[in-house]
Amino acid sequence: MPELPEVETTRRGIEPHVVGAGIAEVIIRRYDLRWPVSENLPELEGAVFVSVKRRSKYLLLETEAGETVLMHLGMSGSLRVIPPGQDWKKHDHIGITLTNGLQLRYHDPRRFGLVLRVAASEIQAHPLLVNLGPEPLEEDFTGKHLHTALRKKTIAIKVAVMDAKTVVGVGNIYASESLFRAGVHPQLPANKLTKPKAERLVLAIKEVLAESITQGGTTLRDFLNSDGEPGYFKQRLFVYDRKGEPCRVCGTPVSHCVLGQRSTYWCGVCQKR
Repeated sequence: MPELPEVETTRRGIEPHVVGAGIAEVIIRRYDLRWPVSENLPELEGAVFVSVKRRSKYLLLETEAGETVLMHLGMSGSLRVIPPGQDWKKHDHIGITLTNGLQLRYHDPRRFGLVLRVAASEIQAHPLLVNLGPEPLEEDFTGKHLHTALRKKTIAIKVAVMDAKTVVGVGNIYASESLFRAGVHPQLPANKLTKPKAERLVLAIKEVLAESITQGGTTLRDFLNSDGEPGYFKQRLFVYDRKGEPCRVCGTPVSHCVLGQRSTYWCGVCQKR
């Protein structure tokens, strides 16, 4: 699934082409995504996009008309900025043609994503967004916040930091990498995380996500950034998907288990309970 860095990479990629552009035409080839595409989406024709924001893994394309196009890329979706006359791929479901001569093309092979029209005044209270925790790269995500949020949780720390109510956007790959950098064992009960370790973990999460955004996202099989190219962060991974391979720091074989139904990787020497 495209994670926060992939979505942020996409946001940054499309923003220069979308902001200030009017909506000339909305083409919907399939409505049956995870949440059905809003039937009134074409009524946005004539509106002008004024911003492209991100909340967790959701993109929010805001218009001057007080309406927001809420998007999620699902398990393997992507957004491309292309000429309107470019051939439609098999899983291209939506095209938003812009007045600047470009088209925003929504591609979703598994149809697990969503494209919804939501009033700007209602967006923060939308059921998909209302219970989300802080953004990991914002100032309000601190070691103190994390330590307080986890003090009553007995689940494994890796599962806890992947909970969007604790902090948004720390997906499986980035949780494993952040815990490695912080020297925290993924099976440590969340309520056993000390304040100093919470500070280290928050710093690691911020560093890993920021570096991933700079690199363009992780090279997941299906993910393409807004230019149609894969991301490159996977070249820098220390433990994720490296079961049995030597730790890049100490040489110990990387361990693996399943936590919260997700593959988990760590170094038994560098990461302590």
